[in-house]
Amino acid sequence: MQSFRRLTLLLAFALPAMPALFAQSSGNSSSSATPDPSQSGDQTSPGQQSAAESQGQLNVQARIRQRREQRRATAIHDAYDHKWESYMDMGYLRFKPGPSPTQRLTYYAWETGLTRFSSERLGYTLDGRGYFGTAYVGLNTYSQGAFTRPAISMYNVLAGPVYRFYLQPKYSISGRVLGGWAHGNFSGDTNGISPPLLGLYPDANTYAVSASVIGEYNLTPSVAFKVAPEYFVTGFGSTTQNSFGFTIGMLYRFGKH
Repeated sequence: MQSFRRLTLLLAFALPAMPALFAQSSGNSSSSATPDPSQSGDQTSPGQQSAAESQGQLNVQARIRQRREQRRATAIHDAYDHKWESYMDMGYLRFKPGPSPTQRLTYYAWETGLTRFSSERLGYTLDGRGYFGTAYVGLNTYSQGAFTRPAISMYNVLAGPVYRFYLQPKYSISGRVLGGWAHGNFSGDTNGISPPLLGLYPDANTYAVSASVIGEYNLTPSVAFKVAPEYFVTGFGSTTQNSFGFTIGMLYRFGKH
């Protein structure tokens, strides 16, 4: 009888704890059934990670190159997308002032002009310039030692196309061909002696043609330094004078397209 009572008391205490024991057992079973990600078959291999990193680096480099090209294109557009370009130069030209074996003289020049650009590359220039020098004519019957070095001059008005065939944000290279009018003043310092008697060309109006390569270095998008080696042809005295020289100066761009 006492044994029955002990069994009854034991059951009375054990029954309330059984639901908690069943719940803990179920939780442990669920935890043990959860797969370990490190043991999963979907784990990325080291080779796949390396390929993904390389692809990411390539994408970053491509974006850097693209931004660099965009900045370069913007800088070129800012510098050369102007309608107008004006310039003021000084120049140098080696010129033969007469048909006889007269020595070549050095002409020093001023030059100014205005260019209208129809695009970033193609424009049309109106150019004016003046050349000044001293010709050595030597001793002869007419000079008599007094006019061996008369001052002479030449003036030109030219027009023609210019084309920028190489563009960079800081500099450009262009080709230009001009043609037009030349006036030679060879008698201004001869004291009334006819220039041909001194071995010089007579005063005359004739044609002039210029071909030059122009290099421009941009100080700002609107202001640049310019130098232009030049081949210059004139037709005084019914002959052809082939002269070489250069101009150097500053230019200013204005008026956006």
